[in-house]
Amino acid sequence: MPDPAGATPATDPGSPMLAIRGLQAWYGESHVLHGVDVDVRPGEVVTLLGRNGAGKSTTLKAVMGIVPRRSGSIRIEGRETIRMRPYRISRCGVAFCPEDRGIYATLSVLENLELPPRVRSGGLGTDAILDLFPNLRERLRSAGTKLSGGEQQMLAIGRILRTGARLLLLDEPTEGLAPSIIHQIGNTIHRLKEQGYTILLVEQNVRFAMTVADRYFVLDQGQVVATHDRLSFERNFDSLMARLGV
Repeated sequence: MPDPAGATPATDPGSPMLAIRGLQAWYGESHVLHGVDVDVRPGEVVTLLGRNGAGKSTTLKAVMGIVPRRSGSIRIEGRETIRMRPYRISRCGVAFCPEDRGIYATLSVLENLELPPRVRSGGLGTDAILDLFPNLRERLRSAGTKLSGGEQQMLAIGRILRTGARLLLLDEPTEGLAPSIIHQIGNTIHRLKEQGYTILLVEQNVRFAMTVADRYFVLDQGQVVATHDRLSFERNFDSLMARLGV
């Protein structure tokens, strides 16, 4: 059967699930990304770090094709997606959880949860999502925006797990949340990794990122200026905190 994205996926298990090369992005006349290179291997959690305005969220949006203009190369499981429309990119098995969460005010929690279409087989059912986020089980009939910030974040993450996507793009999932909820989000990311999901995470909370990430890419002014695994990140922690302004 032909691949719905129009290309043949990579078969080498050592290939990156996501390979970004020379990525440029613009908003109107504003040139935001200047040749970003990032790769994410299957089953990894990779974090993009940087000051506000460094280009982290734009990188995620460029992967999804929702910036006005982009160039370079973005391969998902070997498929070149730089010229694809967003709906076709999602069918490659990638899902985006935006910083603003995108909860629909007029829909209940259950309706929000069941809204996204399945783009691939293997998406989680409602019960499996509620097992990950038991806080939502008693709120299924509540309006989405009546939830706390932490519950809205759980709903936003749970919603994309229905789609069957195996590559998850999470934009600032802990922003503005209480420490207890941040801990829950961290546990969820660990469980998703155990289940074989691959995650590219934008995060301002560096200490949280250190509890979940396998590797780190540091962005500054739209470029990757440093890459680290866990060990090198810990060794260079003080200098990195100074660079990030933390």
